[in-house]
Amino acid sequence: MEAGALRVTGDWLLKHYRALATVKPTVSAKELARLPIELAGLERIDTAGASQLASLVGPARLLEAATTAGELPREQSALIAAVCEAMKDQPTPVRASPSLVFSFVIGTGQKVESIFRLVWVLVGFIGQTLGTLAWNLPKPWRWRMTSFVAAVHDTGLNALPIVALLTFLVGAVVAFLGATVLEDFGATIYTVNLVAFSFLREFGVLLAAILLAGRTASAFTANIGAMKVNKELDAIRTLGLNPIELLVLPRVMAMMVSLPILTFVGMMSGMVGGAVVCALVLDISPVQFMAIVERDIDLKHFVVGMVKAPIFAFLIAVIGCLEGFKVAGSAQSVGEHTTSSVVQSIFMVILLDSIAALFFMEMGW
Repeated sequence: MEAGALRVTGDWLLKHYRALATVKPTVSAKELARLPIELAGLERIDTAGASQLASLVGPARLLEAATTAGELPREQSALIAAVCEAMKDQPTPVRASPSLVFSFVIGTGQKVESIFRLVWVLVGFIGQTLGTLAWNLPKPWRWRMTSFVAAVHDTGLNALPIVALLTFLVGAVVAFLGATVLEDFGATIYTVNLVAFSFLREFGVLLAAILLAGRTASAFTANIGAMKVNKELDAIRTLGLNPIELLVLPRVMAMMVSLPILTFVGMMSGMVGGAVVCALVLDISPVQFMAIVERDIDLKHFVVGMVKAPIFAFLIAVIGCLEGFKVAGSAQSVGEHTTSSVVQSIFMVILLDSIAALFFMEMGW
């Protein structure tokens, strides 16, 4: 600032940008707006220096000074004019941060919208799967028996040991808890009823379904996702084949066969675990254990547990296959959708089980 004017001197170049970025006006914005700009002392300038100068004095004022005074060579004047015109068209960023309540409302709305879209896509895929299944059932020559048997082996036979072991241990834990609580009331004999009732209605099918959701749904997603990454799904469609018929139906049918079998094994293993604890801790022999089960536990409890198994199996398989089709084409996407399939499958199993429990309780079943 000299003699009531703002004089620009020296070189305004990219190599001086760091030093120029530290330049701050020593007067207020109102005073700076009243000062005339003199560019006669400007030696060299490029786009970086012009943008920095425009940000200091304002694009409109710099453009006016560069085009009207006639103090600059034509090349420099044209350069400054181009930079100022570009900077004038830029919108002013809104830096006001939203309030906490506003951010919470926006986040909640986005989550609800994403859940709605997820349910919408899932319902559509379920309809597509059921439609393909109805079209294929009357045509045995289109059944993929090799894929079906291989999927039954992977989802059912290979999962038998872990399901049996887990339900055995949970049955033992339930029996320990029942014996501990009922001992204060002198009713330890009802530990048998607790173990049998819980495993026939809930724990047998629930534990087997959760294990398959973590073990098999993730395998379905990873398998189909890897095929999509390798462009194998595109090749299948190019050959005129239906990926739903070729990849989804054998897995869905295999799950609907495997999970009832695993549920039955889980029920029996859990009751065996409870019977072992009753024999070791409560002096209830296995013969007495089975007699109490036969006398007090109705067949309807076993039927209620088995009825839920095919429904859970269908949902787990459909969710696993759908997440595989959602893979975007990278290894990271395969991992993300594999995790999503496990979380969604377990959540849907527990949600439907709770709804079914309330329904059966209200119906008196």
